[in-house]
Amino acid sequence: MSFTLALVGRPNVGKSTLFNRLVGKRLALVDDQPGVTRDLREGAARLGDLRFTVIDTAGLEEATDESLQGRMRRLTERAVEMADICLFMLDARAGVTPSDEVFADILRKKSANVLLAANKGEGSAADAGVLEAYALGLGEPIRLSAEHGEGMPELYAALQPLADQFAERAEQDAPETDVSIHEDIADDDIPDFAPTEAKPLQIAVVGRPNAGKSTLINRILGEDRLLTGPEAGITRDAISLKIDWGGTPCRIFDTAGMRKRAKVQEKLEKLSVSDGLRAVKFAEVVVVLLDAAIPFEQQDLRIADLAEREGRAVVVAVNKWDVEPEKQAKLRNLREAFERLLPQLRGAPLVTVSAKTGKGLDRLHAAVLKAYATWNARVPTSQLNRWLDGMLAQHPPPAPQGKRIKLRYMTQAKTRPPGFVVMCSHPDKMPESYSRYLVNGLRDSFDMPGTPIRLHMRGQSDKNPYKGRRKKNAGALAKHLGKRDR
Repeated sequence: MSFTLALVGRPNVGKSTLFNRLVGKRLALVDDQPGVTRDLREGAARLGDLRFTVIDTAGLEEATDESLQGRMRRLTERAVEMADICLFMLDARAGVTPSDEVFADILRKKSANVLLAANKGEGSAADAGVLEAYALGLGEPIRLSAEHGEGMPELYAALQPLADQFAERAEQDAPETDVSIHEDIADDDIPDFAPTEAKPLQIAVVGRPNAGKSTLINRILGEDRLLTGPEAGITRDAISLKIDWGGTPCRIFDTAGMRKRAKVQEKLEKLSVSDGLRAVKFAEVVVVLLDAAIPFEQQDLRIADLAEREGRAVVVAVNKWDVEPEKQAKLRNLREAFERLLPQLRGAPLVTVSAKTGKGLDRLHAAVLKAYATWNARVPTSQLNRWLDGMLAQHPPPAPQGKRIKLRYMTQAKTRPPGFVVMCSHPDKMPESYSRYLVNGLRDSFDMPGTPIRLHMRGQSDKNPYKGRRKKNAGALAKHLGKRDR
């Protein structure tokens, strides 16, 4: 039986460092600056033979208003209510603060299972803080050093009895299932590229700061899971959430807003942007979210071009459509600007949405699925070569220095994104314009709008590998017969 462990405490007590250690990889951003974590981040944790879900939370603040700190606190309190166990962390070197006492009292009321951890407990400088922790009334503190991995056996010993209780409770509550009512589905009925529970569709939502990425994902989820607000740059790291979107298993990534590189000066923002770029590389479909008031800014174009260069399927979504006064005229201008400014994504879906009201999310879902299916498309070799003959007849390749380039045959080498290889003479002399002619023809003829297409020209050696071999073999045979006659 798995359980959920929420890491809570004041800012900069080491929650993200412990989160990274428990999941075994650097998922959460870590910095000396307090308040780096703002959203809830989940991960699959492992400690000895225990397998559980760990939640990294924002640092608890004493604000209760509508400020950013107040909204972060409410999100953390929600995680406490969701979790089976809360690990309340304090800084052993700083000792127990008045804020720690306030939050300890809150946790006692909100959670049935609260463990106390005195982090940064390495060395004698932490002794006094560990002793002070007893006064919080949460039992014996677990002395930890998340950075150096000290105290992990003690944390395991504290979690093990609770894990056993959850396992026993689950066995008692588990209903008996009648397997006869389940219909077997053959593996052949499910396409190789179809998203499943084990292999969900990976979607990254990217865009400039304050475009509404977190609000959009909250609307898809149907709950306020991600921190939102009027402040630009609230999201600092890429948060992944596993959801069922309209019957489609998905893992959706909320990323930090990407500003122009010249404006990104702070170390923390550089880490945030780097985290977002990594999410794009892991995604299968990238939703580029624009602000309807200022669409297709230079940074929007750079982000869309990045997704195309990474070979991801791209969907362009224009947010805040509910407040647009001249919708028809605006939509015509958007389509014209899209075709003109992003020719490499010609035909990619352009969807208008309102993250605030939820209008247009059904169209966005359909566009994502279509882009994903196109990204996985495969064309039979026979069809490709019939198509290539027609393209050559309509517009033959050029003849540099009077010697025409011969295109012999074509095949699809890969999918995700579709990649094609053309065997030809003088591949190095093929002009870029003719390659674009073939790529655009592939889009139109095989219904692959918008998806990145990779086209490679490959030469064939004019050397005959068997040339001279017959003569050599004949000489060897004559020599062998001569020896036998003697």
